[in-house]
Amino acid sequence: MPKHLPAVLQRIRTAQLSNNPQFRPLTALLHSNMSRELSSFTYPKPSPKIAGQAKDVWSFVNEAAAEAQKSLPYPVLNLGQGFFSYNPPDFAIKAAQEALNDVSCNQYSPTKGRASLRKALASAYEPSFGRKLDWETEIVVTSGANEGMFSAFTGFLSEGDEVIVFEPFFDQYISNIELPGGKVVYVPLVPPPDNDVRTVSSTEWTVDFDYLESKISSRTKMIVVNSPHNPVGKVFSRSELERIGKLAVEHNIIVLSDEVYDRLYYTEFTRIATLSPELQKLTLTVGSAGKTFSATGWRVGWLIGDAELIKYVAAAHTRICFAVNSPLQEGAAVALQEAMKPENTFFEDHVTSYKQKLKNFNRIWDELGLTYTDPEGGYFVLVNFSKLRIPSDYVFPDEIVTGRAKDFRMAYWLIKEIGVVTIPPTEFYLPEHAHLAENYLRFAICKTDDYLELAVERLRLLKPYIRL
Repeated sequence: MPKHLPAVLQRIRTAQLSNNPQFRPLTALLHSNMSRELSSFTYPKPSPKIAGQAKDVWSFVNEAAAEAQKSLPYPVLNLGQGFFSYNPPDFAIKAAQEALNDVSCNQYSPTKGRASLRKALASAYEPSFGRKLDWETEIVVTSGANEGMFSAFTGFLSEGDEVIVFEPFFDQYISNIELPGGKVVYVPLVPPPDNDVRTVSSTEWTVDFDYLESKISSRTKMIVVNSPHNPVGKVFSRSELERIGKLAVEHNIIVLSDEVYDRLYYTEFTRIATLSPELQKLTLTVGSAGKTFSATGWRVGWLIGDAELIKYVAAAHTRICFAVNSPLQEGAAVALQEAMKPENTFFEDHVTSYKQKLKNFNRIWDELGLTYTDPEGGYFVLVNFSKLRIPSDYVFPDEIVTGRAKDFRMAYWLIKEIGVVTIPPTEFYLPEHAHLAENYLRFAICKTDDYLELAVERLRLLKPYIRL
């Protein structure tokens, strides 16, 4: 920059403030020169791992919902993203509030997590694990389950290492694997072939084990198992987990078991880490206070596993975010302790409540003559919309049509015309496997009963568009 330029700029600023006309030509010239220089400016290139990503489905539905709200005469109802429309239980809220009065809860916690929370987690998980857990070496607290899984991938993946993921998948798995240099290998869950003519159980979505085994290579480092599953609602059976576990042990593969919905299942639930001593050593179990206590904004998660695995997850976690927020760790610790007391029926009541939510909400599909997948766990419902007939002259934005399966058009139309937000599940598939899910839409029922009843009333507006 020329030495005299700062002085000139100061003179121009003074002149502008005093509205002096003699400086206007100089101001215009300077602005013109600056504009020419900026027009040739280029930003440094971003990482292709980030720049190459298309607009995510969450941005798509939220933008469509905001636009729809401008013209619809009633509020848009969001049954898309899996966040709750109600508060955590009172004892959890109270625990979090009281934590703020503790001096230590307003400062850094140990990078592996507060001792109080790790001890509470050990006590809460020991009955289902069937063994004592070492809270100091076998548990690490993370900034939500998602950061915990990213820490696991970062701690174990080298460039080109492969991770097997079942489709449909939680979309964050993919970037979490690819950012540290891993390669995703996809194995689709296979829906029953007649799912368009009858309501099916999520257990009928099956694993092709021959196909799974064919995808294992010398570079396979990990396999991700999500049970209860998002979005299918499938709870993997003991026999399925035993077959997955057998392959993991034979090929020395780490199992990342995403069990964030492990307090919300409606059939027998098995933890894969409990099936054998070998699997115990190879399995990282993922949990979430957000899912457990209906508090997704708390961003407190954890991983449980053999000390030899956890130490590398903890090392990666330290470099990613160092420590998790202290007051909500303490809130989660006290909430777990309260929920595990014999007189506290929160977990049982929670399951009962969701069974009723599912019954009340799913009656609309029976009314409309649409089939769906009845979940065995979690709070998502996949509904088959192959009988939906959108007017042939309906105009869609290019971004909804180009490169997208038809579930995106169905989801867009439902938002814009009916005012109900849902998620197109082909977002959770490879393009070549999108045909397995293109007739479905995913609904999240983690809402109040009144909210769900409003959604049922709104969905009745679909009747003229259903061809039976």
